[in-house]
Amino acid sequence: MSSASVRRAARALEQRLLTLVAALTAVVLLVLFYYPVATVFADAVLADGRVTIEPIAAVLTSEFYLVDIIWFTAKQAFYSTLASLALGLPAAWLFSRFEFRGRETLRSLTILPFVMPSIMVAIGFVATFGRNGTLNRALSAVGLPPVELLFTLEAIIVAHAFYNAPLVARVVTAAWESVDARTVETARSLGANPRRAFRDVVLPQLLPSIGVGATLTFIFTFASFPIVLALGGFQLATIEVFVYSRVRDLAYAEAASLAVVETAVSITLTAVYLRYEASQRSAGGAANPLPRQSVLPDDWTPKSTLRTVGIAGYTLVVGLVFVVPIASMVLASVTGGDGGFTLANYAFLAERQATGASFQVKPLPAILNSLAFAAGTLVVAVPMGVTMAVLTTRRYRGRGLIDVLSMAPFAVSGIVVGLGLLRGLVFGVDVLGTRIRVTGALAIVAAHAVGAYPFVTRNVAPLFARLDGRLVESARSLGATRTRALVDIELPLVWTGVVAGAAFAVAISIGEFDSTIILAEGAGSYTMPVAVERFLGRRLGPATAMGCLLLLVTSASFLVVDRFGGRWGEL
Repeated sequence: MSSASVRRAARALEQRLLTLVAALTAVVLLVLFYYPVATVFADAVLADGRVTIEPIAAVLTSEFYLVDIIWFTAKQAFYSTLASLALGLPAAWLFSRFEFRGRETLRSLTILPFVMPSIMVAIGFVATFGRNGTLNRALSAVGLPPVELLFTLEAIIVAHAFYNAPLVARVVTAAWESVDARTVETARSLGANPRRAFRDVVLPQLLPSIGVGATLTFIFTFASFPIVLALGGFQLATIEVFVYSRVRDLAYAEAASLAVVETAVSITLTAVYLRYEASQRSAGGAANPLPRQSVLPDDWTPKSTLRTVGIAGYTLVVGLVFVVPIASMVLASVTGGDGGFTLANYAFLAERQATGASFQVKPLPAILNSLAFAAGTLVVAVPMGVTMAVLTTRRYRGRGLIDVLSMAPFAVSGIVVGLGLLRGLVFGVDVLGTRIRVTGALAIVAAHAVGAYPFVTRNVAPLFARLDGRLVESARSLGATRTRALVDIELPLVWTGVVAGAAFAVAISIGEFDSTIILAEGAGSYTMPVAVERFLGRRLGPATAMGCLLLLVTSASFLVVDRFGGRWGEL
């Protein structure tokens, strides 16, 4: 073949490369997500090869399922959402309206819900509210009787608020900083007092973002698993926890029926969020944002004094809710039953690594597995996420449907994905007379990648949407193919979003618990979060030590996200 023919073939391939990558992404999604989830749905509507609604009808007509499981799940999610709003909205007010030392650092910490493993939050709250936890030690030191908060609804709600209040704060802060000060000044010039101007001008612009924060929080807490499992147990079971218990008992039809109900709720709410996000995608920040005030007023009037005291009180509450659990986990890892300093918990991990049996949880394989699965997730999730970002920011008929389909993994819980992969790929599927099975490790990477790539898309898509289309048009007019323009022009301009998305993918993989606990085949394939949960079921000290190791690993991801993530506040 002549060199000219080779160049023509290469150019033809280049022209179709983006289409081929999009098609490959669709195939990967179909195999790793839609087929497994369809397998779960099939378990709920098929019996002996015939279609039936009996399993779902049994769930929806059972007082136990409706009241004790579904209603309790919705109730705790509702209360958790209210608690998250109560903690997150004042933070948004502080970040957007006041200037103080450490403001940017604290604002950066609002990214924590996306990089902090939920099982680590759970272990922190166990170390705080347990029988011998930080709270009871503090009460004992001042002569007060101990309290028992573990395995209560209140503990679950506070833990969910810890996890989701930063999300509310981040979303609402971004909206508050987009309010144009000139609209407020106009209202004031027409005679409105500050309270009236806020109610009539500012609040209507904040309500959509408050609704988005509340919706996302409800989705996350409705499908919460590790926090409820650790702090509520099976006696306070949500849908996720009960699905897990049914899977352990091999009652797949029951598990699938509950999963269908949960998925229907989550997808509906996610579609609401995506509709709003699409309407706001082209909105930019205010050209003239509201000026910030100093936390410490120059003139100590009764009003300013009351405001400062309120801020101080809120800061104390935030410290108790956000700092104490993580500090308690670290403290519990280096203290013994008498409260004295010890490294016995870390020594236990070292001893278990050296002498533990093959069926026992060992820390080093868990760490290596987490890193290996994270590397595999990175390889799969980043190209998928970038491809979806390209597809969802181009103008063509059906783009909205593609956007919803691409973000469906965002709405489907890890338990459902894990169950689908277990039933659909790990157990094996017949293809042209050949039984094809996916091993546990590959299935775990698949589950992690499916859960992580939407976050890559959400990091990169806004940057693609804000690019000047004339740049691509100029490159095309000079003879560049669409793929070449993407590689040479667009990707370098959105590279910070790609790096941030990659860091999210790694952090989500390292902290993922829901699907991993279903797909892990024995102690040899456990990850750090699963090891934490296994230790927690036996001894708190080693669990907190393992949690601190998990904290160190996820902190590195947080630093990368904080460095490159920019104003990833709209989600």
